[in-house]
Amino acid sequence: MGGLPSPKNVGVRNGDWGERVAAEFLRCGGYEIVERNVRPVARDHRYEIDIVAWEKSSDTMVFFEVKQHATVSPFSRRMRSIDRRKRENLRIACNAWRRASKWRGGIRFDVLEIYGTPEGGPPVVDHIDHVALFARRGRFVKWN
Repeated sequence: MGGLPSPKNVGVRNGDWGERVAAEFLRCGGYEIVERNVRPVARDHRYEIDIVAWEKSSDTMVFFEVKQHATVSPFSRRMRSIDRRKRENLRIACNAWRRASKWRGGIRFDVLEIYGTPEGGPPVVDHIDHVALFARRGRFVKWN
């Protein structure tokens, strides 16, 4: 039964690796990881936040979406895999997490794109901060 792993298993493995890289990147950058792979809406698996971290310097809770890509392509745009449905799901998940945790401080939404694979060389991390998932402190907006 050896053979090659299924493409789905490879994607899951690479995604898990990307999230570990992202968490280490954030720790080194002064963030405190509060939770990982949290599903604040228990009845629905679509609403997941990859990383919730506290930025000590600004006393801000930051919600991170982590995307892992095998290579950097000059033909692709940043955040290409976060479509309208994913953005809506992230808004719902972040809002549910805030209600459940009773967090009343500052919030922000960032994206971490990890380029590389576990078998490859050192990963490249692209930190896209202040993504307009929230208009201003505590306000959710449409992101189109």
